[in-house]
Amino acid sequence: MSLQLGTYAKISWCPGCPNNQILVAFRKAVTELCESGALKEENIVAAAGIGCHAKILDYLNMNTFNALHGRAIPAIEGVKAANPALTVVAFSGDGDSYSEGLTHLIHAAQRNSDINVFIHDNQIFALTTGQATATSPKGFKGLTRPSGSIEEPIDPLRMMMNAGATFVARTYAGEFEKTKEIMKAAIAHKGMSFIDIAQPCITFFDTRDFYKDNITWLPEGHNVTDLDAAYHATKQSDGKIPMGIFYQVETPTFEQQL
Repeated sequence: MSLQLGTYAKISWCPGCPNNQILVAFRKAVTELCESGALKEENIVAAAGIGCHAKILDYLNMNTFNALHGRAIPAIEGVKAANPALTVVAFSGDGDSYSEGLTHLIHAAQRNSDINVFIHDNQIFALTTGQATATSPKGFKGLTRPSGSIEEPIDPLRMMMNAGATFVARTYAGEFEKTKEIMKAAIAHKGMSFIDIAQPCITFFDTRDFYKDNITWLPEGHNVTDLDAAYHATKQSDGKIPMGIFYQVETPTFEQQL
């Protein structure tokens, strides 16, 4: 099988933007799942909200649509509820999901909707040139916070575990193979799959050096079914940023109970 998931659209992200790596990882994940027979190309539907992340749909030759700002998740939930045979993915950004559409994200996890939510988390509103979001670090200076952000950032992983998501992971856009494999695991999972994809914004908040020095991966023996262990594994005392699949269990999905 030779899938043609690319399009003729010209890439308009900033040169070197990690969104390119997320795009390629997703294409490769879908290709490998289709080649293995685990997924049918015609049964995939992807949606996106508003932000730099949303351009990904222009470069995917599959069923896609744009939703309103912060509303990709309820839109894709509706698609899944109407046709449970489909595999659905919502692409979103940290501003789009954690700031604009947080309620939708939490309730999708609470319902355990059988959807995949992939967050392009660069810690800012990049499309509008660098305002703070819910994951911006304390002290971040942007157009709306010239003196620096005074809030502590939220912890999306702990929030999603508390809300009821049954697959919770974090990866780094610069780690192509690991991102691809985590995407494959998320898509194969039955239930609410959530991946926070850490990425720099090379134009307005370039954190490449920070991630290079501070990423660590969960140990091979990490028990993904232990909620307490998963919850505490999201942070380390040395300040490193843990990556990997933190939590994965299977419980009845929203669609199975309709």
